[in-house]
Amino acid sequence: MIDLHTHTTASDGRYGPAELVSRAAAAGVDVLSVTDHDTTAAAAAVATACSLARIEFVPGIEITAVVDSADVHILGYFIDPASRSLGAFLAEQRRRRVDRIRQMVERLAGLGITLDADEILGPSQDDSSKAAGRPWIARARVAKGVVASTREAFDKYLKRGQPAFVARVGPMPAEVFAEIHGAGGIASLAHPGLLKRDDLIPSFVAAGLDAIEAHHSKHSADDTSRYLEIARHHDLAVTGGSDYHGDPSHDVAGLGGVSLSPELFQRLKDLAARRATASPSSVSP
Repeated sequence: MIDLHTHTTASDGRYGPAELVSRAAAAGVDVLSVTDHDTTAAAAAVATACSLARIEFVPGIEITAVVDSADVHILGYFIDPASRSLGAFLAEQRRRRVDRIRQMVERLAGLGITLDADEILGPSQDDSSKAAGRPWIARARVAKGVVASTREAFDKYLKRGQPAFVARVGPMPAEVFAEIHGAGGIASLAHPGLLKRDDLIPSFVAAGLDAIEAHHSKHSADDTSRYLEIARHHDLAVTGGSDYHGDPSHDVAGLGGVSLSPELFQRLKDLAARRATASPSSVSP
């Protein structure tokens, strides 16, 4: 099984690198990518754990761009986690995440729901390489018994259209594509069936998009077929994965529950090899 979309505690996943890899091995995963939001902090530990478990590791990232106030999630694969340019870019992304969490906690306070922003942000304050996210707020509310699940927290307060939601400030997709390419990687549009903006895909292709995540745990069969056809039409590579967080309220599939075919994975590897040769990353000396 080839699962190219998972998360650790470096962003909004429930499990650390070693535990995630252990669970992946138990599930029969042969190829694993960790695509934490706006951080590569877990890459080295996951690579080591994968080597011990005889799992092929693909360094990955998930970066959020913004178009027309909509979040556009972009996956990067075969990146160099030590890229200086990418590292500086991600640090700014994480700073914006902290600001957004504080704003959402303030909005909750205005609704009579008091949470300690510093406590919620503790992991990112102790380690600035960790990326804060809305699930941290949701889990704090579950811990206090205010809601029964993180899904309830999102549905009632934290998702777009709800009273504590704060729109993200972020880069345009073209900037994200360039950062991923500069780190030697390839850029894939994450879960386009959730974005529901197929009209934007041609402009993404023109700006440098390399691939599209046709296989995703929240895509219907019709979604998958549509994005496979879009990939063919635009000569894009195809990616896929479970989007595993270890959170029952979020996850639809377990590790390896959505798998990319070996043939599609080989195309990604070939594309990454060409990209790395054409655009070597800027690595710290």
